[in-house]
Amino acid sequence: MKKTFSHYTCSICGASYEPDEVTYTCPKDGGNLNVILDEASIKKNLTPDTFFTLPEASLWRYLNLLPVEDPGGVGTPLRRAGWTPVYKSTRLADQLGLRDLWIKDESPNPTASFKDRASAVVVARAGQINAEVIVAASTGNAGAALAGMAAAVGSKAVIFAPRTAPPAKIAQLLVFGAKVILVDGTYDQAFDLSIEATNHFGWYNRNTGFNPFTAEGKKTAAFEIWEQVINQIPDQKKPLTVFIPVGDGNIISGVHKGFKDLHSLGWLEQMPRIIGVQSEGSAAIANTFHQGDEAIKAVQADTLADSIAVDLPRDGVRAVRAARETGGTYMIVPDSDILTSIAELGRVGIFAEPAAATAYAGLKAAASQSLVTEDDPVLVLSTGSGLKDVKAAMQAVSAAPIVEPTLDAVKEVL
Repeated sequence: MKKTFSHYTCSICGASYEPDEVTYTCPKDGGNLNVILDEASIKKNLTPDTFFTLPEASLWRYLNLLPVEDPGGVGTPLRRAGWTPVYKSTRLADQLGLRDLWIKDESPNPTASFKDRASAVVVARAGQINAEVIVAASTGNAGAALAGMAAAVGSKAVIFAPRTAPPAKIAQLLVFGAKVILVDGTYDQAFDLSIEATNHFGWYNRNTGFNPFTAEGKKTAAFEIWEQVINQIPDQKKPLTVFIPVGDGNIISGVHKGFKDLHSLGWLEQMPRIIGVQSEGSAAIANTFHQGDEAIKAVQADTLADSIAVDLPRDGVRAVRAARETGGTYMIVPDSDILTSIAELGRVGIFAEPAAATAYAGLKAAASQSLVTEDDPVLVLSTGSGLKDVKAAMQAVSAAPIVEPTLDAVKEVL
């Protein structure tokens, strides 16, 4: 077992477990497990300047802060996940009355979404424990990420997806060679079915809000934000505010975990303020946050942002805490604002799918309410490519005109 991985703790009851004692959630109450690093060993052997294990432009540069062994796969897409670009958009910043605005674009990941981070680490873990088949429930992105990462190293993947998932995402699953099972039901029903299959067939389950290693992959985005943005801000007086789209809650809890790891090691002076953003058609976590408790109540999700359409979030408690413990909040935005945000991001060269654009829609709402002001450095996490859902993208823009092949016809349109 890798020395940086000390033990698990339950996010609900606080119970501790040895690395080989549990696999998924707390046996006592079903709470999500936190992977706890061996901080004493890390501090003894590493500094903020020397913990980068590898020079490669991927999440594996942070291997010393990950609870898995080096997975190999050099020269494959598995080693390309992460280290996504950060763009500084002065035009969007000016429109919102901000001085500093960064967009971290996750679309350059191998399967074009943030979910490659979690899948890369889960695939590494699966290899470490000799799991032959990895299964996941997904509306598309997590499944595509698992299928792609598994294919890169020759592992078998089974994906349960709602039959309503966007065709482009289903196409990815099939092209990557996964066994795809379309469920005539919701994401939540696909999730539950995948758990049943896991227990029956003995497969290794990648599900977010269930497998503790998914958050460990997602926390690498926080390491990159720390390296690419926070450490580059001179004389930082106010903490960075990070806007994150939220569905089942695992991305925001994973990013929060990454910042907490850095802060606990003494390498991050100020914890960023984290603001979660949900569609008003799928706002179970935001509702809970604003009610002031942690009792997540299911909703009937109805939003065009399929990647964050969740009835009962599986990592809701930690997602609530991510905002609450950092002085952040939750924004709720309508689908119409999400579509508008797709177009606005497109005009600065970023093609975002609906879930990804949700974070920017949340920033606009926060700016209009003065929850962020000119002095606040802000980063928006754009989690996936617009090519994932072309149908939604076309709803965000006007249709292209069709003209006769004459210059006069062109002049008339112009």
